[in-house]
Formats: sequence, C-alpha cells, structure tokens
Amino acid sequence: MLRDAPATRPAVADPRRTRTRLTFLALTAALVVLALVAAGTGQLHVPPAEVLGSLLHRLGLDAGPVPTHPNGDATLWAIRFPRVAMAVLVGAALAAAGAVMQGVFGNPLAEPGVVGVSSGAALAASSTIVFGFTFLGGWTMAAFAFAGGLVAALLVYGLSRADGRTEVVTLVLTGVALNAFTGAGLAFLTFLGDQQAREQIVFWQLGSLNGVRWEHVAVVAPLVAVGLAGVLTLSRRLDLLALGDRAARHVGVDVERLRLVSVVLVALLTAAAVAFCGVIAFVGLVVPHLVRMTCGPGHRVLVPASALGGAVLLLAADLVARNAEQAGLGRVVAEDVGEPGADDHPEAAVQQRPVGVLARGAGAEV
Repeated sequence: MLRDAPATRPAVADPRRTRTRLTFLALTAALVVLALVAAGTGQLHVPPAEVLGSLLHRLGLDAGPVPTHPNGDATLWAIRFPRVAMAVLVGAALAAAGAVMQGVFGNPLAEPGVVGVSSGAALAASSTIVFGFTFLGGWTMAAFAFAGGLVAALLVYGLSRADGRTEVVTLVLTGVALNAFTGAGLAFLTFLGDQQAREQIVFWQLGSLNGVRWEHVAVVAPLVAVGLAGVLTLSRRLDLLALGDRAARHVGVDVERLRLVSVVLVALLTAAAVAFCGVIAFVGLVVPHLVRMTCGPGHRVLVPASALGGAVLLLAADLVARNAEQAGLGRVVAEDVGEPGADDHPEAAVQQRPVGVLARGAGAEV
C-alpha cells in the first residue's frame, strides 16, 4: 500500500525577525526624511525637494529641482550638509559604542562614559582653553580631546588589570575613580581660567555641532567607519560573552582580549565623536536599550540598528536645537556663523541651543 505523503506545514514568520526588518526600515526612512528636513531648515529655508535635487545634481543626476535662492546651493554644501553628516556620524558612533559597552559589562545601563572617555576628552580640551595651546592651529582642541579620551580609556583598562585578568566590577570602579579625578581636574581648570575660558569650557561640555565643516567630517568619518567595522566583527563573541566569562572561555572566546579590543574600539568611537562636538550624553545609553527591546540582544542586529537609531536621535535633537525660537527658547542672534547669504535676510534666528542638552533631555524622558 502506498502511504500518503506527509502534509507540509505552512511557513510561520518569525515575529522577532519581522520586527527587526520593520525597525531597520523605519529607522532608515526616518533618517532620510530628517536629513532632508534638517538640511533645508534654518534662516535661509530650502524645501526638501530642492535639497534632494541639489544632492542629485551634485552626484551627476539631472533630476529634481535645484534651490531657487541664489545662495541656497552654497548654504547647503558649505554649512548644512557637513552639519547633517557630522550629526549622523556622531550619533551612530555613540550609540554603537554604548551597545558594545552594555555587552561587555552585561548591564543595559552601561554607556561609553563608564571607561572615562568623555571625561578624559573634556579635561584635555579644557587644558587647551585655559593654557592657550595653539601649536596645531584650529585643530588643537580636537586633537587634545581625541588623545585625552583614548588615554583615559586605556588608563582605566590598565589600572583595572590584576594577575593578567580584568574583572567587570574592577573596571567599573576604576572608571568611576578616574571620572572623579578628571572631574576634579576640570573644576580646577575652570577655577584657573578667566571668564571667557570658563564660558568656553561650559559650552564645550554641553555639546554642539556649531561650526562643523567638511574637513572635520573627513577626519571623523574614517575613524567611525573603522570603529563600526571592528565592532561588527566582535558581534558573535559579544553574544557568547553574555553567557558569562567561564562559559565564554569554554567555547573558545579569549575574554581578556575581547574586553581589551572592545574598550579600544569604544574609546576610538567615543573620542572621534566628542573631538569636534564636545560631550553628548545619553545617546549611548538610551538608544541601544530601546533597540534591544525591539530587535533582541543579538549584537549582529543590535549594533547596526543602534547606529541608525543614534543617528536619528542626534539629527532630530540638532534640528530642534537649531530652531528653538519657535518654542520661545532663544534670543535673537545670527543663525550660522559665516553662512553664505545670512546677511541678505533681515530676519534673524535664535542662538542655537547645545545639542547635548537636547540629547540629555530626550534620554531622561525615555
């Protein structure tokens, strides 16, 4: 007798995979829309269609309308597009660094500042303000901030090692101690500086994207690209580390090397982010936590999704910071320092709010 062939079960879609795809789609769409709106918003308004047309024409595609204002194209490419690009890079770097830190520490409340990168960068940048170091010209503060962040992170890791091993608790406590030390040094520098230096120190710590140019983006972009690529290569081992140090060692993970490489990559991403923009908090804490709730804890998905989410969050925060007058939060000053065409318009915009303040507020509410 012939037996009936077994009935095939209909394929059932994985709910988590569906949520992940929808999350990536929503974040990508939000990033594109926000980039077009942010690039066209300001004292010299450029409609999103003209922003897209300017971008397409620069890429050699004869599609879409170009800016009708005589200075519209120059404003977009000299001021707006560099700022949007920097917001995307910094947001992605901080969020990806936060996802790695949470994986290394096994705690969803960890963030890049735990290893002292931000505080080390702040101390180094403040020293250039107070002592007037200018031997690298306009790049002096950014170079000092980048180096200070890297040195602080490596110092935390080196001091937390004992008998060739690094425990998570020791790493956290060493980071807290170094943050306290750099905080004291920052307070001392603030005391030494004059009124102008104090204002610069405070403003740098608030975080801002004002004055970003293409040459700054050209420095930050390769560092962020290298950091993100390195983090993605660690995704599988970070997943195994979530099982615990002993279990990870049993399946062949070199836990010490993984922690060291992770700390170095986090320091690279965070130092590159704060070098030109100052300290921007909460992005590396909130974004990975929210993405993990939607896409799960797997780092192959968590890291790129966090990078997209961080870019969206910081771009939205900067857009609000540049248009605070509509909410009655600013006083009348010039909008973009040196923006082409700014003098041709009688209307004035507000003093731009520091984007770090907006990021902290959004993170606290979430």
